[in-house]
Amino acid sequence: MPFTQNLPRIFFSKMGNQQLRTAIWTGRDKGFGKRTPLLFFNGIGANLEIAQLFADTFTGRDIITFDMPGVGGSPDPTFPYRPWWVAKAAKKILEENGYHRVDVLGVSWGGGPAQQFAWQNKSMTRRLILCATTPGWTMVPGNPKALSKMMSPKRYIDRDYLKKNFETLYGDAASSSDDFAINMVPPSVKGYLFQLSAMVGWSSLTFARRIRARTLIIMGDKDHIVPVINGRILHAVYRRSRMEVIEGAGHLFLLTRRDETVEIIRDFFGEPEMSMEHADPIEMPSVKASYNHAHDRKAARA
Repeated sequence: MPFTQNLPRIFFSKMGNQQLRTAIWTGRDKGFGKRTPLLFFNGIGANLEIAQLFADTFTGRDIITFDMPGVGGSPDPTFPYRPWWVAKAAKKILEENGYHRVDVLGVSWGGGPAQQFAWQNKSMTRRLILCATTPGWTMVPGNPKALSKMMSPKRYIDRDYLKKNFETLYGDAASSSDDFAINMVPPSVKGYLFQLSAMVGWSSLTFARRIRARTLIIMGDKDHIVPVINGRILHAVYRRSRMEVIEGAGHLFLLTRRDETVEIIRDFFGEPEMSMEHADPIEMPSVKASYNHAHDRKAARA
């Protein structure tokens, strides 16, 4: 049977005056009942379509995510925001769509809001998964060459620049850059800078030991942005945590080593083993008809 891509329902949610483009992938019952929905926090500058390959591999549950202000199809931010605001927005989106208990996954920058959500919403959070992330401002920094390139959204704007610098940036093989770029929509400069500044001074070390959810920490040992030591710090402070290191993996292992990563997550969830359908990256219709940030700002004010 040929693989059928599971496209999400995409719509706008509203948090105060800020519109947030939201996606929900509907999971399939594989004979064991649909599993706990998954709230997904993406990395910095990453639009929701980049999660498509993960959603195509991890199909047994609903997956909920949204674009940060000024990223993907969300209009530019109307004010500076902090991780507590992102967690509050996520809770509102979940409740508006009938979700009251979720597993939470955060990738890279998204690991900050994921930890914040688990702290603010203990009763809603069943389990927490932190991929290639840090305790925040108290992180151990990565390779200076990689970090200097992270300060600009140029890699999202110029695909040749991304391909040329992919291994320096992420530690993953440059051959994986096309899989990452196929559904990439450039963030606005304002959106990217506001997302960077949102984490200034924030640290999960002030509350991590009081999070009750069982926690899985996954790191890549070739990650140029977030060294493995950051995962060890998280593992030390989260009381109910388990840590896995994927050998030879860079920062984007959720994409470049997704089958292996999904197997680790399924084992953490205690799910039965089953064969995974092979999913090739396909450009989503929502990317072909991508949003113009200036148009979105006008629509938000209308």
